[in-house]
Amino acid sequence: MLAPFACQPDASRGRLWPERLSSFRSPFQRDRDRIIHSSAFRRLKHKTQVFVEHEGDYYRTRLTHTIEVAQVARTIAGVLGLNTDLAEAVALAHDLGHTPFGHTGEDAMERLMAPYGGFDHNAQALRIVTRLERHYADFDGLNLSWETLEGIAKHNGPVTGEKADAKHDGPLPYALAEVNAQWDLELDTHASAEAQVAAIADDVAYSHHDLHDGLRSGLFTEADLMELPVTGPAFAEVDALYPDLDKMRRRHEALRRVFGRMVEDVIAVAQNRLTAAQPQSVDDIRHMGTTIIRFSKPLYQELKAVRSFLFHRMYRAPSVMAVRAEVTQMIDDLFPLFLAQPDLLPPEWQDDVRAARDETDLARTVADYVAGMTDRFAIQEHQRLCG
Repeated sequence: MLAPFACQPDASRGRLWPERLSSFRSPFQRDRDRIIHSSAFRRLKHKTQVFVEHEGDYYRTRLTHTIEVAQVARTIAGVLGLNTDLAEAVALAHDLGHTPFGHTGEDAMERLMAPYGGFDHNAQALRIVTRLERHYADFDGLNLSWETLEGIAKHNGPVTGEKADAKHDGPLPYALAEVNAQWDLELDTHASAEAQVAAIADDVAYSHHDLHDGLRSGLFTEADLMELPVTGPAFAEVDALYPDLDKMRRRHEALRRVFGRMVEDVIAVAQNRLTAAQPQSVDDIRHMGTTIIRFSKPLYQELKAVRSFLFHRMYRAPSVMAVRAEVTQMIDDLFPLFLAQPDLLPPEWQDDVRAARDETDLARTVADYVAGMTDRFAIQEHQRLCG
């Protein structure tokens, strides 16, 4: 039984292109399955978070990160009586729009696309699931339900109006504006609780695995983490229980406690806030004026200290910055090359090239192509075309 404020499958607002209902899957289960079977989802295997794809087999990729986010989202949604299928669908789709080379690639694309309407990975994910996936006979995209599209668009909060976060307090990214013009996603409200769960699950997952990947890379040590909130007490607890534990098991035991504390904190806060607010529908959640799913204030402040540590010791480490400079140059070379010589794009992209009405349309087609590249393919194409 779902809570009254959960998204009910039989009350879905439907799909842009009407389809017959499945006899054995709910609308949100179909959305989840279409996302998993999409080309963009498969490409996440060779897109990275912080480290470039070839740097090590044990570092998280966008795909392993996405699977971890989906697992956390299902757990939290299930405890709260939410629709686990919708939470999972939004979680599985949340990174589809990411470029090669993680946030480094996105930074480059944002700069290169600034004259042509900008670039935003959430908006690009919408462009993928509504336009760029071209496998179905009756429509472009995946024809996802309204609730899943809403979750992809605004799982981090409203994206227009007074409630918008700082990043989106301005002109809408063109990819988001196009989808919203076709089907109003009510961008000035918060998303469903399921989409909010997907957003917090993303925070939980990357906060946990970036610590793990940073330790494995040697950018910092367990001794460094002993000095931080959240991680320090976790290692101290493991040392008290298992004083002679070997290094790798000690690391795993401590970080799983960090992981568990974050999930338990989110669930406890959500239960308290839901009990106090007594929402009776998903629209009550959308119009609360604030998120219902969040960390407690004490844990949020502690996690800020951990993220500040990661920023300086991992994301801006000299070795990482050197690779950032290299891959930024690759994007800086490839984008203007394809813009000047669109005949270099593969044959299946030439219809879009011919349909371009002006340089802006062409630039957006080039952005779709470059943003869709995996790390390894971008490296190979750069080597082939630029030497």
